Amino acid sequence: MKRITKMTVSAMLIGALLAGLVFAQGGVATSPLPQTTTATTTSTQTVAPEVKEALTGPEGEYAAYAMYTAVIDTYGDVEPYVTIREAEARHIAALERQLDKYGIEYPSENPYLGTVEAPASLQEGAIAWEEGEMANVGLYDRLIEAISASSYLDIVCVLNNLRSASLDAHLPAFQTAADNGGTLTADQMQSLKLGHGGNAVSNGGPADIA
Repeated sequence: MKRITKMTVSAMLIGALLAGLVFAQGGVATSPLPQTTTATTTSTQTVAPEVKEALTGPEGEYAAYAMYTAVIDTYGDVEPYVTIREAEARHIAALERQLDKYGIEYPSENPYLGTVEAPASLQEGAIAWEEGEMANVGLYDRLIEAISASSYLDIVCVLNNLRSASLDAHLPAFQTAADNGGTLTADQMQSLKLGHGGNAVSNGGPADIA
C-alpha cells in the first residue's frame, strides 16, 4: 500500500474512532470527562493543569488503552495490541502518580472504555495506530516544550520517557504490523525487542519500551 493511501485510511479511521468523544472549542480539543474526579494533594506546589492532557486527552494514554482494549475484545489476544496495552497501563500509572503529587484532579475511571469501536480490520487498525503513535509523540513534544522552562524536572522526565516509548517501540511495532497484514508474530515481537514484563515508567525512571 502506498504511503499516501496509508495516511488517508489512517486519518479516516482515527477520526471515526474519536467521533463523538471530542469537541473542538476554540481550536483546543477537549474530551467528555465525567465531573467526578479524584486526586490526592501531596505538594503545595502547582503545575499547569494542561499536563493532565497526557492522561485524559484524545491523544493521551486513557484513550489509547481504551482503543487497544476494543481491538482485543473484537479480535482476541493479537499482537502488538496485547503487549502495548500492558505498557499503556504502566504509562497511566506513571502519569497518575505525577498528577497526584501535584494535586491535579483527573477522572478516577477511564472515560473512554466502552465508548470506542474496533477498526473494521486489523490491517486498518495497524495503519491507524501508526499515525496515532505519531500524534502521541507530537502531544508529548508540545507538553514538554510547555513546561521545560519550569522547575518540574520530574514531570519532564516522565513525559520524555513516555515519548520515547511511543517513538522507539510502539511506532515501529505498528509500522511493522501495517506491512504484515495487521498483526505481529512472536518472532517479529522478539526482533522488535517487545515483550511482556518490560521496565515500568516511574518518577524519573527508565522508559517502558515494551
